[in-house]
Amino acid sequence: MSFISLTDDDRKKMFAEIGISSVDELFNDIPDSIRISELSGLPSAASEIEISRIIENIEKKNCLYHESFIGSGAYNHYVPAVVDEIASRSEFYTAYTPYQPEVSQGTLAVMFEFQTMMSRLTGLDITNASMYDGATALAESAIMSVRDNGLKDILVSNALNPFYREVLETYAWSGGFNIKYIECKDGVTDFAVLKKMMNENTGAVVIQSPNFFGCIEDIDEFSELTDGNKTNLIAVVTEAMSLALLKPPGQCGADIVCGESQSFGNYLNCGGPYVGYISAKNRFARKMPGRLVGKTKDADGEMAFALTLQTREQHIRREKATSNICTNQGLVALRSAVYLSLMGNKVKEIAQLNHRMARYMENRLKEKGISKLFNKPFFNEFVIKIPDAEEACTRLKNSGIVAGIKIQKYYPELEESLLVCVTEMNTKESIDNYVSIIAG
Repeated sequence: MSFISLTDDDRKKMFAEIGISSVDELFNDIPDSIRISELSGLPSAASEIEISRIIENIEKKNCLYHESFIGSGAYNHYVPAVVDEIASRSEFYTAYTPYQPEVSQGTLAVMFEFQTMMSRLTGLDITNASMYDGATALAESAIMSVRDNGLKDILVSNALNPFYREVLETYAWSGGFNIKYIECKDGVTDFAVLKKMMNENTGAVVIQSPNFFGCIEDIDEFSELTDGNKTNLIAVVTEAMSLALLKPPGQCGADIVCGESQSFGNYLNCGGPYVGYISAKNRFARKMPGRLVGKTKDADGEMAFALTLQTREQHIRREKATSNICTNQGLVALRSAVYLSLMGNKVKEIAQLNHRMARYMENRLKEKGISKLFNKPFFNEFVIKIPDAEEACTRLKNSGIVAGIKIQKYYPELEESLLVCVTEMNTKESIDNYVSIIAG
């Protein structure tokens, strides 16, 4: 489609049709006292090239940081250019799965592949065709658990991401289930405390691994506690890249795995949109929110895709819907599917690189007398305690570096502590520079 401007003859014909002689007559009903005859203070006209240069110069003022060591649910991973190329094709970028979803075979095929790859990574039977983000995926998982066993006490690790806790509490307030927090010890969930808290009303136990402090939790241990009763074990994974290196939570005994897959092919995007997911055992198939895409055959016997289960409000009667979630993050889930299909087993190598670079940073900090706060295994982020964290963060900020997260706001007892994250985007040189600045 192209734009063709009006000619003077075009305007005269339009004026004649509506009975006026000029554009000004269109505004005769507006009192003169509030009309602006001309705009003042505007610069003179400029060419498109000149305007582009002006905008680029303004844009440069926004670049405060050139290096980031922040994680906590949003991770700075490299996105291959081919992901942008494929995801921006018009077949995907402008496509919308309609109310007759089988029409959009390409979109359904991508969602099917997303479900398949995420199920393999989480070690569970089924995965839905994405949620809004990791926090809503967790909240919906809690509702799904209540729907499964009817038990409304949800025990939640205090090492769960604070932002996820806030969303979960909001859902609990309106959904009629109860949140009780499990204390932590040395950066991980206190198993002994959890054991005392569990009773016949416990519907689910929520454990994040790696948790908010970056520590890897022992999912196997928690599954032994929940196995054999009605309690569901919900494992939260916000750093999806860790799934390529660690034992899948489903193989550790988790009934539900949920979280965020932004790490696969999606940029930080100022915090969203992201790609929430829920993986679960087969028995949750009809209780799961969102959509499940299945592979079948059409009337000619050719491979085809269809929405096997359509539990969202737009497809079934509202009272039968499993959630008020009415859509999915189709385009960002597509990016994750493209990334995973292109990278294949290389994803494991990237995960290993993440861990090696994080270990390198840990050792460099230790050389300067700065150690991890918690002596537990980690993937690519960990907590450090330094004297005058505020001043250290200011020094790093002045050097164009995001230092990490000051977690005292969420955990008052952890004074002068920083949560730092390292990915493949951080080089040894940038880590060395960070250490030299933070060590003063």
